[in-house]
Amino acid sequence: MVRLTCLLRRKDGLTPAEFHAYWRDVHGPLIKSSKSGSHVVRYEQHPRPLDDYNGDDDAGFDGVTVQWFEDMDAYRAHMGEPDFPEIWTDIGHFLDTDRMHFIVTEHPRLVMGDEADSFPLA
Repeated sequence: MVRLTCLLRRKDGLTPAEFHAYWRDVHGPLIKSSKSGSHVVRYEQHPRPLDDYNGDDDAGFDGVTVQWFEDMDAYRAHMGEPDFPEIWTDIGHFLDTDRMHFIVTEHPRLVMGDEADSFPLA
């Protein structure tokens, strides 16, 4: 299992509330219904709480997304689907792609916490 983790910042001109509504109500369903998204085992949106912002101009990160894939081949396959350009175009509607940070990681090494059995996908 590999995970694509992205640190997200909203596009200039969007308020935090507008950003989160678009991410939840438009982009999430687009991923879920796409051929590209069919390679994703699990898609998580981790939104920053709206009451954590210091006004609408707060320049911090707006959230984290985590997409789980069976392996690197599945990760690459999702980007190779014919509808991936549509996904990327949608990303440009609400994300500042110049300030987006991402990394692909392997299965985690548990250092402390619950036993691995309690998280079947971890």
